[in-house]
Amino acid sequence: MASSSTDLSIKIWDVQEYKCVRTLRGHDHTISAVRFVPPSIGALYLEKSDSSSNAPGAEAAAGGAMGGVDASVAGSKFLVSASRDQTVKFWDIETGFCDNTISDHGDWVRCIAVRPASAAPSSSSSGKVKPGEAGSEEAAGGGGEGATSSSPVSSLALVATSGNDRTIYVYNAHDKREKVCELRGHDHVVESLSFLCSSLLPQKGTTSKPSTSSVAAAGGVSSSWDYLASGSRDRSVRLWSIAGGGSCLMTFRAHENWVRGVLVHPSGNHILSCGDDRSIRVFDIKSNRCLRTIEDAHPHFVTSLAMHHTLPILVSGGVDHTIKCWQLD
Repeated sequence: MASSSTDLSIKIWDVQEYKCVRTLRGHDHTISAVRFVPPSIGALYLEKSDSSSNAPGAEAAAGGAMGGVDASVAGSKFLVSASRDQTVKFWDIETGFCDNTISDHGDWVRCIAVRPASAAPSSSSSGKVKPGEAGSEEAAGGGGEGATSSSPVSSLALVATSGNDRTIYVYNAHDKREKVCELRGHDHVVESLSFLCSSLLPQKGTTSKPSTSSVAAAGGVSSSWDYLASGSRDRSVRLWSIAGGGSCLMTFRAHENWVRGVLVHPSGNHILSCGDDRSIRVFDIKSNRCLRTIEDAHPHFVTSLAMHHTLPILVSGGVDHTIKCWQLD
């Protein structure tokens, strides 16, 4: 587990022994968010780590060289952080060194979203959701720079960042960490980001999404494009397409105050959001409308959302110092 703070440090914790195993320093201001970066080539790196750890004396060497941080246990070798110092940093958790610093943002970077790489590049473009179709917006102000990577966007591990400058930057999470696209359209601070893989979306002309087994059979490869959801203080939730330079597909404007958190439902059919209007809302992507609203979900601002990995349980947190668990239909 990793945590960040106003003390300008990032700490990595062993959740089994409840102790800090490494502290990372390098930011010059408050660290707003931190995420583990998914492995670049599936489990190849982890398998290499496992094989090396089985060598004679490897365990003792790992304890000294890595300071108690085992990338195979953490599930990732790198960590990405966002800060009020206007930078995004990538960290090697084994060495504790900053591996790369990105300074594209012009103001406080508040939020991060990460997405694992597909097992192989996508070869199909069927099921593409185009701006102007299915309730999408052609003139929503979205779009930006074209992808600089030669790899298809659907096959890349991605990191998205945003904050006070209202611009969302999407980067290749590995190699040279080059910029994939820029997304613009929000009129106020972007508070939250969440990725959505289109392999879970209903295909055009169908009423149901592909089964989990069919996605697994395809090796986890996205059928066409990839999507990102964002929530902002401009009271809107937006759904973006990352491919082709980026564009805004649709905008939901049901909230009556700042949107603090967004979350893509594992089914890929809905976006959940929360905000300072004390509500939790469920938006249907296919129909482009607010499907359900939980009014007064908390007696004060609702600031965060999380989903259980396997159970239909939503967790929310608020300024009222409480955490609530919700049973989803």
